[in-house]
Amino acid sequence: MNEQYVVDLGEVAGTRVAAVGGKAAHLGELSRIEGIRVPDGFCVTTDAFRRVVARMPSIDEQLDELARADPDDRETIRTLGARLRRAVEGAAVPGDVAEAITRALARFGERAAYAVRSSATAEDLPTASFAGQQDTYLNVVGTAAVLEHVSRCWASLFTERAVTYRLRKGVDHRTVRMAVVVQRMVFPDASGILFTADPVTGHRKTATVDAGFGLGEALVSGLVNPDVFKVRDGEIVDKTIVAKQRAVHALPTGGTRDVAVDARRQEQPALTDAQAVRLVQLGRRIEAHFGRPQDIEWCLDGDDFHIVQSRPITTLFPVPEADDRENHVYVSVGHQQMMTDAMKPLGLSLWRMTAMAPMREAGGRLFVDVTPHLAAPASRAALLDMMGREDPLITDALQTLLGRGDFVPSFPDTKPGGPPAGGAPAPIDTDPALVTELVGRSQASVAALERDIRTKTGPELFDFLLDAFEDHKRALGDPLSMQVIMAGMEATWWLNDRLRDWLGEKNAADTLTLSAPGNVTSEMGLALMDVADAVRPHPEVVAFLQGVEDDDFLDDLAKLPGGPEARDAVEAYLDRYGMRCVGEIDITRPRWREQPAALVPAILDNVRNFPPGAAARRFEEGRQKALRKEQDVLSRLRALPDGERKAGETKRMIDRMRTFIGYREYPKYGIVSRYLVYKRALLAEAERLVRAGVLAGKEDAFHLTFEELHEAARSHRVDAGLIRQRKDAFRAHQALTPPRVLTSDGEAVNGAYRRDDAPAGALPGLPVSAGTVEGRARVVLDMAQAVLEEDDILVTVCTDPSWSPLFVGIAGLVTEVGGLMTHGAVIAREYGLPAVVGVERATRLIQDGRRIRVHGTDGYIELLS
Repeated sequence: MNEQYVVDLGEVAGTRVAAVGGKAAHLGELSRIEGIRVPDGFCVTTDAFRRVVARMPSIDEQLDELARADPDDRETIRTLGARLRRAVEGAAVPGDVAEAITRALARFGERAAYAVRSSATAEDLPTASFAGQQDTYLNVVGTAAVLEHVSRCWASLFTERAVTYRLRKGVDHRTVRMAVVVQRMVFPDASGILFTADPVTGHRKTATVDAGFGLGEALVSGLVNPDVFKVRDGEIVDKTIVAKQRAVHALPTGGTRDVAVDARRQEQPALTDAQAVRLVQLGRRIEAHFGRPQDIEWCLDGDDFHIVQSRPITTLFPVPEADDRENHVYVSVGHQQMMTDAMKPLGLSLWRMTAMAPMREAGGRLFVDVTPHLAAPASRAALLDMMGREDPLITDALQTLLGRGDFVPSFPDTKPGGPPAGGAPAPIDTDPALVTELVGRSQASVAALERDIRTKTGPELFDFLLDAFEDHKRALGDPLSMQVIMAGMEATWWLNDRLRDWLGEKNAADTLTLSAPGNVTSEMGLALMDVADAVRPHPEVVAFLQGVEDDDFLDDLAKLPGGPEARDAVEAYLDRYGMRCVGEIDITRPRWREQPAALVPAILDNVRNFPPGAAARRFEEGRQKALRKEQDVLSRLRALPDGERKAGETKRMIDRMRTFIGYREYPKYGIVSRYLVYKRALLAEAERLVRAGVLAGKEDAFHLTFEELHEAARSHRVDAGLIRQRKDAFRAHQALTPPRVLTSDGEAVNGAYRRDDAPAGALPGLPVSAGTVEGRARVVLDMAQAVLEEDDILVTVCTDPSWSPLFVGIAGLVTEVGGLMTHGAVIAREYGLPAVVGVERATRLIQDGRRIRVHGTDGYIELLS
C-alpha cells in the first residue's frame, strides 16, 4: 500500500479532502489564489491517523457504541469520548510517521514556531462547517512538541462537542478521519474574522470584519470584544471601536498567554479603515474562488494580511436563483401554508407544479417573488393589505424594504383603475347550496382521479399526472370556489370592522363563528373524540393503545375484547381523514393512513380528558354561544341611532359568514386528498424501480424532482451520487430557519410589531381568537409526542390542519407562525380557544410547564411566575 504521511500545503488540491481534511484542502486552495498569502507549512495526512487507530484494540466496537449514542445524552458521550481520546493520545506515533514529520520540520525550520491544527475530513464542508469542533495549538516549538500536539489533534476528533455535532449532523464517526496542519506561526499585530456576508442578516453585499490586537484566540475565547467594521461596495458603512484591554501573544519558549494592552492603545482601532476595506477585497477574491460566502480567519503582520483559514458560512439562508441581476423580494410560502420545515425535492416540485403562483426554491423551501407587486402603487397597496390581514410581520418586513427607497423599483400602474374588462364578478347569494355544489365537485374529481390512475404505470403514469396537475389547478382556481371563500372572509372582516366602530367591541366575529357548519378541519378534531368514545369502554383496548409503537397495530387491536369496534372506528376515521398529516403540503411526509400510530396519543388524550358524547355536546354548546352572541349584538345595535338598519346589515353578514366560512378549509382538504392518490401511484412506481435495481430504496424517489423521477421511469437510470448529495443537502436545510421575507442580496427580513399596548415583558403577537385564558404552557414541537391536559395552552411553531385533533383538548393556542385566516386561527375561533399567533421565538421564550396568560383579544402573552 502506497501511503503518504506528509504533503506540503502548496501541493494540496481542494479535491483531496479524504487525504488532508477540510481545513488543509481549503488552505491548499487558498495558496493558489493570486494575491492571497497563506503561511507555509505541511499536512500530516489521514494515512497517518489510520495507522495509529488501526493499532488500537477494540476501536470498531467503541466507534459503534459512540454511533448509537443519543446526541442529548451528554454523560455517555463524555465518557466514551474521553476513553477514545486517552487511547489515541497514549498510542505511540509510528516510527515512519514520526520520521516523515521530522523531515518536513527540517525543511521549514526545526526550531521555528508552528501552529498545529486539526483538519478532519468532515470539516469546512459546504453544508456543515464544524467550526471549533476540533483543536488548534499555537506557537508550538521543537520536534517533540509538534509530535505531541499532532497526537492531541488526532484525539480531538472525539471531544464531546465534536461527537455531538457529528451526531446532530448525521455524520458517521467511522467514516471521519483526522489530518493535521502544521504551519509556520505568524506573530500578528492584529487578527480576527472576516465574514464576506453579514452573518446576522445574511446580506451578501455587506461584509463584517471583527478585529483585535495580537492573536485571534482573544476574540475566539471571548476574552475581548472586537472592533467591528461593516463594509459594502468598497466603503465602511458602519463601525464600532471598543476598548480592548487584553490580547493574546506568543511566548518566546512556546505557547501563549493573555497580556494587558497598553492603556494608550486600548481605544485605538485594531485596523485602519483602509486596511478593513483592503481585507474585504481579499475576502471577495476568496469568496469568488470558492463560489459561496466565506468565514475567514486572518492575521495582520506589518501591513501584510495572512489568511490562516477559510470555510463556508453554513448558517446563511440560500438565495433563490434568478435569471437576471435585478433586485428581488421573496415572500415565504411556508409561513402562509403553516409548514416552515424543509421539504424534499419531490415535495418541492409537486407543490410548485400544482400551485397557482410561480415559486422559487431556496434552502428546501419555496418563495414567491413579489417584486412586481411592490413596484406599482395599486398592486403594492393590495399586497400590503392582504399580507397585513394574514401576517403583520411580513407586511412590516416589506414596508421596511420599501422605506429604504432604493431597493424595490418603482413603476406606474400599468392598468387604469376601476373594474377589470367585463365588469366585476356578480355577487353571490348567501346560499348553502353553493357550498354543497363545490364539495360535490371536489369529491367527484378525487373519485375520478382514483379511478383513472389505477391502470397507469411507467412513463404513461407521469404523462397522466401532468394532465391531473392541470385539473388540480383548475379546481383550485374555480371562480365559484374563490367567490365563496372571499365571501366568508369579507363578511368576517366586515363584522369585525363595523362592530368595533358601532359597539367598541374587538374581534366580535370570533364568537359569532363558533361551531360554524361544514368546516372539514374542525369536524376532524371532533370526529377523533368520537373515536375515543369507541375506545373508552374497553380497558384492554386502552392499555393496548398505551403501548403502541408500530403502525401495524390495527390487526392486533381487533383481537381484544372491544377491539373490533375500536378498530372500525379508527379505520372509519382514516377513510375520511387518512390523507392528512403534519406538513401535508410536502407529498413525501407520511400520511396518517401510512402511519396511524401518530393518532394514538391524541386518542388517548381524548379518552382521559373527556366523557362520552363530548364532541356533539361541544359543537352544540358552541352553536348556542354563537346564537346568544348574535342576539346580544343585534339587540345592542337596535338601541343605536339608525339601529334597525345596522342590525339588519349585521344579521345578513352573520348569516353570510356562517354559511361560507366553513368552506374556507375545504380546498386544502381537496388538495391533500389528491396528494395521497398521487403519492400512492408514485411510490408504486418507485417500488418497480427498486425491483429493477434502479433505486436502492423506494423513498430514494423523494430526493428526485418529479421531472427526474419521470426520466428514471423512462430510462431506468438514476445517478446514485445525486441522491446522496440531495440527502446531505436536505439534512443541512433542516437546520436552517427560513425568513418571512428574503431579498436577492440574501438579507433575511422578519419584521417586527410596532405597538406599545402590551405590558412590559409581554410577548406580542397577532390576536386571532378572542378571549383571555390562563394555564400551563405545553411547548410541543412534534404532534406525535404531545401529551395534553384539558386546561393546557399549546405553544408550538405552527399548526396546519393536522393539528386540529389536539385543539379539542386545550384551553388556548400560541404559535410562532400564523395569520388571521390561517388554519390554526380559523379552528381556534371555531372551538372558542383564545389564540395569539406570530409570536416570535415563542417556543424558546416560553418554558414548557410555565404558567402563562393568553390575551386572544389584544394579542399578547404574559409570562406568569
